[in-house]
Amino acid sequence: IPDNYYGKAKITALTLSGVDPQSSQGLHAYLVKEGRFLRSSDGTSAVIATTLAETLGLKLGDKLTLPTSDGEVDLKIVGILPARAVPGNEEIFVTLVEAQKLLDLSNRISSIEINLDTMDDAQRESIRSQIENVLGRDFTLDALSGGSEIIASIKVGQVAFNLIGFLSIFMGGFIIFNTFRTIVAERRHDIGMLRAIGANRRTIITMILVEGLIQGVVGTFLGLVFGYLMGLGLTAMMSPLMAQYIHVELGAPVVSPGLVVVTILSGIGMTLIAGVLPAINASHVTPLEALRPSMNPVQNSGLSKSVLTGLGMIVLAAVVLFSANSGLIALGALLLLVGMVLAAPALVRPIASVFNKLVEITFARDGTAELAQNNLSRNPSRAAITASATMIGIAVIVGIGGMIWSMTGGFMGILQRSLGSDYLVMPPAVGLWKDNVGAKQDLADRLRSVPGVAVVSTLRYSGASVNGQSISMLGIDPVAYPKVASLTFAQGDAKTAFNEISNDRAIIANGVFSSQTGLKLGDSFQLSTPTGSKTYRVAAIANDFLNAKIMTAYISQGNLQSDFRKNEDIFFQINLLPGVEASQVEPRFKKIMEDYSQFKLVSGKSYFEENKQMFDSVIAVYFVILIVLAVPSLIALLNTLTIGVIERTREIGMLRAIGAIRKQISQIVLAEALLLAAVGTAFGLLAGLYLGYVMVLGLAASGYPIFYVFPYQGLLMAIATGLIFGVLAALLPARQAARMDIIQALRYE
Repeated sequence: IPDNYYGKAKITALTLSGVDPQSSQGLHAYLVKEGRFLRSSDGTSAVIATTLAETLGLKLGDKLTLPTSDGEVDLKIVGILPARAVPGNEEIFVTLVEAQKLLDLSNRISSIEINLDTMDDAQRESIRSQIENVLGRDFTLDALSGGSEIIASIKVGQVAFNLIGFLSIFMGGFIIFNTFRTIVAERRHDIGMLRAIGANRRTIITMILVEGLIQGVVGTFLGLVFGYLMGLGLTAMMSPLMAQYIHVELGAPVVSPGLVVVTILSGIGMTLIAGVLPAINASHVTPLEALRPSMNPVQNSGLSKSVLTGLGMIVLAAVVLFSANSGLIALGALLLLVGMVLAAPALVRPIASVFNKLVEITFARDGTAELAQNNLSRNPSRAAITASATMIGIAVIVGIGGMIWSMTGGFMGILQRSLGSDYLVMPPAVGLWKDNVGAKQDLADRLRSVPGVAVVSTLRYSGASVNGQSISMLGIDPVAYPKVASLTFAQGDAKTAFNEISNDRAIIANGVFSSQTGLKLGDSFQLSTPTGSKTYRVAAIANDFLNAKIMTAYISQGNLQSDFRKNEDIFFQINLLPGVEASQVEPRFKKIMEDYSQFKLVSGKSYFEENKQMFDSVIAVYFVILIVLAVPSLIALLNTLTIGVIERTREIGMLRAIGAIRKQISQIVLAEALLLAAVGTAFGLLAGLYLGYVMVLGLAASGYPIFYVFPYQGLLMAIATGLIFGVLAALLPARQAARMDIIQALRYE
């Protein structure tokens, strides 16, 4: 139903059910509250539910207006049923003959309901088997399905968000681990006191893990609450777009029990796992060592076994990048992330040395950059962990940014080519063609008769199945269609493909169709149609904008009529003659469209701008998510800098005692933060480029018309984010170090 068709009543879709009044009452009990049920002799009569009558303010004898393939029709309400008790669209019952007339589906039926005359299970199963044998593969017994054409698109979205979730948990593990290290360092003296008065190692481990458990429970609860609020925000942002383009209204987020359980286990489990190693390390400290801590020695950052393993993983990830196998490259992305984490301790010092030259320029007069680099080199393992957390955050920004820019560039180009006509006549739900009411050929003829019109091309729809998979069959005029639009061909060429579908049983398959069925150029296959199974051949593989994410095949309108018995037009593209202005034709178009309220007239230019705004909105949502995911890397930097200040308390006191001013102490911490951020950003850029390429390759392998676009803007944004986060993370530790009392710092051991 078009927007505002019933005024303030928010009805986006209705189900028109044509039934045989006599036989249907033998299967269903229609408890009519007012009036009567349908009779075989009824024409434009209808029975509706109380809920629909109340929504539209209708009573017995009133007229209900509906858009049909032959213009609007008024149905007289002859009966009102009880309120609808099951979810779904409100249902309007008319006679089978009347429904066939209203929808231009003469002699067509879409479903058959059967009652058996026995309750014996064996006999019922025998009858069922006989029915299945009669039906063959062209029909489905005892199953109702709808919307399967968008399942693939939904699954791609789920995979993308699951990947983001995996990366955030991966990054969260580093942050929690670093947090526990900070806690242990701050309470080192307290742990020594406990050990001195008799606490054993098990007690220390239990104490830290119980504290982690409490924090994990609180954090997980807050995460559930804020996650649900974020879901509300996202659905509120996406709901207008969904309602505008496919007439689907989004309700509140649905949180399943399984999702809650997985979230709780992930949150609490990650907290406990991340706290195990710091707890064990704390328990190994002797009482005397904890009460009189010594300065930490500089750790060796040489080529250990873990570093060599990490370097090997990085090399292997680089090798599989050239394999062109999406599965291997996806595995390579995981190898690259893990390899960088393992190899990071050995890479911290050389990378920090490179960036130190830039930092030295910034703090040239104060000579603090060299001290900052030495502080990082003193504990490269800790620096590597922090850099790894930053790496994940930056990698997410660059990777998803690369995917978004690639998708935007690919889809906007296809949009320009496939919907670049002067005018479009569109149904309410674009893409979900089966829910639309089309028009007879009269509408196209009337549009062609308008002076100044060069060509009118129409689109027709029918559902079909290949090997049990539902697909959208779109009927096009092979002569008129290329004059108003062009498909983006991946295999085959336009001239040959349009000629073949015009003269033979051939199709132009889109990328998703080819990917999910495994059919390639030149392959023949059996297509289930209302007139039986037919053999079709793939003439080409190509995409357009509206159907890029749905399993779709384009055939000639002649074949759609002969094999699928469908000839109603559901989408129109119009090109004007050269020199004709919009003001000359639009009034005539609008006058014609008054009789077909299920359609709306839009200019090709305005539709392009609408979709561009939609892409911009989606990109904005993604960037909000990216910012949320990047913030934890700020926490990781803050933790590392804080623990560094605590461990170097006496050193800072000595620097202050020999004349270092507070500004210089602050600059040491700031320089260290910038070096850490630079190391993490360098890792993140490499990992993000690889990750983005993997995402694009995966979408392309699934049949999406997408090619990799190097994310220059994403790189600049990631670099700026990394450096800004470095400065922000340094503010609190730098202030803490600069304000440290000299006497107390010198007395700290």
